[in-house]
Amino acid sequence: MHENRAGRRALLAAALAAPALARAQSYPDRPIRVVVPFAPGGATDLAARILQPHLQEGLGQPIVIENRTGAAGNVGMEYAARAAPDGYTLYLGNVGTLAVNPGVFARTLRIRPTEDFAAISLVSDTPDALVAHPSAPFGSVAELVAYARANPGRVNYGSPGAGSLNRLEMELLRELGGGLDMVHVPYPGGAGPAVTAAVAGDVHCLFVTLSSAVGQVQGGRLKALAVTTAARAAALPAVPTMAESGYRDFVASSWQGLLAPAGTPAPVIARWHGLLAQVLRVPDVERRFAQSATTAVASSSPQEFAAMIAREQARWGALVQRSGATAE
Repeated sequence: MHENRAGRRALLAAALAAPALARAQSYPDRPIRVVVPFAPGGATDLAARILQPHLQEGLGQPIVIENRTGAAGNVGMEYAARAAPDGYTLYLGNVGTLAVNPGVFARTLRIRPTEDFAAISLVSDTPDALVAHPSAPFGSVAELVAYARANPGRVNYGSPGAGSLNRLEMELLRELGGGLDMVHVPYPGGAGPAVTAAVAGDVHCLFVTLSSAVGQVQGGRLKALAVTTAARAAALPAVPTMAESGYRDFVASSWQGLLAPAGTPAPVIARWHGLLAQVLRVPDVERRFAQSATTAVASSSPQEFAAMIAREQARWGALVQRSGATAE
């Protein structure tokens, strides 16, 4: 009897899977949307537009980039997660939406990235940098920490939003520095307004994606104290890492990756992963990413990317709990 029930279930599963498999085999036969949860011009949008022409060529169908902004990227992420799992709506997320937001918006986020998406591949990785106004009374991480300790409440730091990764990076430095008393000044709207405030001297310093600040550093309008990656950044080779600055465990970056709604057929996921692995090795793609101080990442399997998202969620979620850095 048990074997009969098991056999019937297997037949039913096969019958339900057959139409999806047939659709996957003819995929794609119409335009595909890639949802970007931020406004045009940012790092995630730039990654989508670098990849767009090469993906179109590889798939033989138009790729439409759809910018759905709002709520620190949650609007676009929730929209993409609820799309039909047929491979015609994909989502280009980043460390903020996929790993930070589940912690800082724990009460209001209506999806769970690790459950509501199928990971395809990591796409790119961008160092973050700790930068300061040229007139700031410190020129290194050690000097910043010493000055903040000696002058509690007198160092202002900016961020691209109360619940952003860059805010959490400063919370981590404050924690590792022994509980530094610093004043947070959030600038909603992405990295641009926060960098502008630092250039104007409205805040002393901030963590920010290197791609958003490298031009200001090279032009002398900001000074870079450190980068957050394990190795020095090629765009600013003279700038030390946080580890070299005395904080061995301070390694972070702003990464982007492609996902599909959960339930998308495995052959579609495999098709996209294989195509991305090829496109991300195209010299023009690597060059354009490098121009924005970003590295194209072509070696991440769906399983590796899913595991990375889970690790990053746990890491930053724990810091949110310790610091109370919610956006709600």
